[in-house]
Amino acid sequence: MTFTEPAATPLALLLLGQGSDAASERGVDCPGELPPASDPHLVERARTALDRLGDRAFVLGHHYQRDEVIQFADVTGDSFKLARDAAARPDAEFVVFCGVHFMAESADILTTADQAVILPDLAAGCSMADMADHQQVVEAWDVLRDAGVADVTVPITYMNSSAAIKSFTGEHGGAVCTSSNAERALRWAFEHGEKVLFLPDQHLGRNTAVLELGIGLDECVVYNPHKRDGGLTPQQLRDAKMILWRGHCSVHGRFTADNVAQVRRRIPDVNVLVHPECRHDVVLGADLVGSTEFIIKTLDAAPAGTSWAVGTELNLVRRLADRHPDKRIVFLEKTVCYCSTMNRIDLPHLVRSVESLARGEVTNRIVVEPRIAENARLALDRMLALP
Repeated sequence: MTFTEPAATPLALLLLGQGSDAASERGVDCPGELPPASDPHLVERARTALDRLGDRAFVLGHHYQRDEVIQFADVTGDSFKLARDAAARPDAEFVVFCGVHFMAESADILTTADQAVILPDLAAGCSMADMADHQQVVEAWDVLRDAGVADVTVPITYMNSSAAIKSFTGEHGGAVCTSSNAERALRWAFEHGEKVLFLPDQHLGRNTAVLELGIGLDECVVYNPHKRDGGLTPQQLRDAKMILWRGHCSVHGRFTADNVAQVRRRIPDVNVLVHPECRHDVVLGADLVGSTEFIIKTLDAAPAGTSWAVGTELNLVRRLADRHPDKRIVFLEKTVCYCSTMNRIDLPHLVRSVESLARGEVTNRIVVEPRIAENARLALDRMLALP
């Protein structure tokens, strides 16, 4: 069967770039721009509602959000920075979290009981977080126990996980980590045990263990929750130092080593900068690897005239390219790579949330069950206590 690429339409999210050579063009512009909001007064309505709320509302915007939403954020940042910023504002009655579900959960855990955390669209989830179900992790721990290694295994969960997974981690003596402190979290874990069960992103776990701690690839195994006993033998579990959950980011998992090779051929002096959620071979082929905050700081400090291919979410790459017109900043992969769930938080949903709050109606509040929040807070506090 022959597949014919459909013709571009005003709404199609097709290949990036405005040139005629779609196979080689890179850029940060998309020919399939999202249509404008049906209500041209949404910006004015958002400002009016937020003015009425004043200091009662605190709006957080994740770096991957659309520009139309980011413009109303009081602070921007990655998931942990935003949750910590929310905790630092106990005077704010409402915390409007423009991000995804697990981020709002973390904010609810870290804020006071008197504060209400609002997620403008409850459908804004995270595919990576959904790849580790609480019951699956409980069953995996039983497999480790049967193999005789549970007592020497410390669970470390990435911030990009549900409150239930954070709670499991806290209950079993583990800690939360972010992409910026994963190395410190793993070193802490190996001071308290012989093995690590790393949830839910296998790539961050592998990249950190191998490149930062010097652990061998042969000492890393992948636990597949959809296979009996994770697809591993008891001996494989005994021999491993890193037991990696079979999860990944749907955005960063798209980048390939071929993307790196192609952009180097196209832009000989390019610097390749990627997020550690990328695959191991992509990270090996990059010049620099780091968290979202690291990527932003690196490009802010880069000399004028330099060229950069960035492997992370498209909204952020476009924003950085607009911020630095004196530098050539392009998207590493040639197809559109928005975070589809993050993009569910759009201006209409934000307006609905803040107008409801201004009327005294609290909608889409995120509340973590106290028992789950208590153990999740243990895991978060252990991360906060890392040197």
